[in-house]
Amino acid sequence: MPLEGEIRVRISTVMWPTASWPEAGELWRRAEDLGFHHAWVYDHLAWRGTTPWYDAYTTLAAAAAVTSRIRLGTLVTSPNFRHPVPTAHAIRTIDHVSGGRLTVGIGSGGTNRRSDAGVLGGDEWTRGERTARFTEWTTLLDRLLRGPETTFEGAHYSAREVLASPCVQRPRVPFMIAGDGPRGLALAARYGDGWVTSGHAEGRAARDVVRDRVAALRAACAEEGREVGNLMLMTGFTDDPWLASPAAFTDLAGRYAELGITEIALHWPRPGTQWDADMTVFEAIAAEHRGADRS
Repeated sequence: MPLEGEIRVRISTVMWPTASWPEAGELWRRAEDLGFHHAWVYDHLAWRGTTPWYDAYTTLAAAAAVTSRIRLGTLVTSPNFRHPVPTAHAIRTIDHVSGGRLTVGIGSGGTNRRSDAGVLGGDEWTRGERTARFTEWTTLLDRLLRGPETTFEGAHYSAREVLASPCVQRPRVPFMIAGDGPRGLALAARYGDGWVTSGHAEGRAARDVVRDRVAALRAACAEEGREVGNLMLMTGFTDDPWLASPAAFTDLAGRYAELGITEIALHWPRPGTQWDADMTVFEAIAAEHRGADRS
C-alpha cells in the first residue's frame, strides 16, 4: 500500500518500431523485465518520414509471443489507413496470442503525409470529416469486437454480416481514446476504458492544459453516466523534465496524479531525437516505480 499522502501511478513506455527482429524482440522483453505496466507502439506507416518503420499490429503479435506479463497496445490506431473490419480481426487475434494483454489506443489520426495521412489517395479530409470518421470508426470497432455478428451502414464505413468469435477480454479489448476536443472527449466518455493526452497546447503550461482537459472529460462522463477508469499522460511533447532524474520524475508524477492522471507513458530513449535520454536514469525510474498501481 502507498504511504499516507503518497500518490502512485502506473508507469508505461512507448516503444519505437524501428529495429528489426530479433533485436526488437529483445527490447520488448527488456521492457517487461523493467516492470512497465504497458508497452505501447505508434501505429503509422512511417512516422515523420522515419524508415524503417515496422507495422504496429504485426509487431504487437510478435511481442505478445515473446512476453508473458506486460500489457501491449497501440498509440494510436486511426482511420487514416485502417478499416474497422480487418482491424478488429487483427485486434482479436493479438488478444488471443497475448492471453488477454492487449489495449487499443484510438485517435482521429494526424495530417502529416510523411506519417500516413492521405496515403490511400482521394481528397484531403476536412477537420469535420476527420472527426466524423473518428466517431464512426470507433463506434463500428466497438460493435465488431463485441460480436458475434455485425452489420453496419455508415457514412464512411460499413460492415455486412461480419461473424466473429469473442475476445479473451470481455466484453471486448479495452479502448484508450485520444481526444482533447469536445467531440473527442464525448467519444472517450462513451466508449473509452481509458483516455490519453500529451498535455500539449501552444503557449500554455502543460499542467494547466491537463487540468482543464481532465475536468472536461469528467463533465463528458457525467453526461454519459459512466466513468473512464485510466487517464494516461504521454510524455515528451512538453517542457516537463520527466527523464532529468528519478527525483524529477517522482515530483512530476505526483503533481499530475493530483490532477487525476493514473498512468504515465515514457518514451524509450531514442538517440538523436527529442526523446533522447540517459538510459541509466530511465531504468532507475522504472525500478523505483516498478509495480506502482492504482487499483
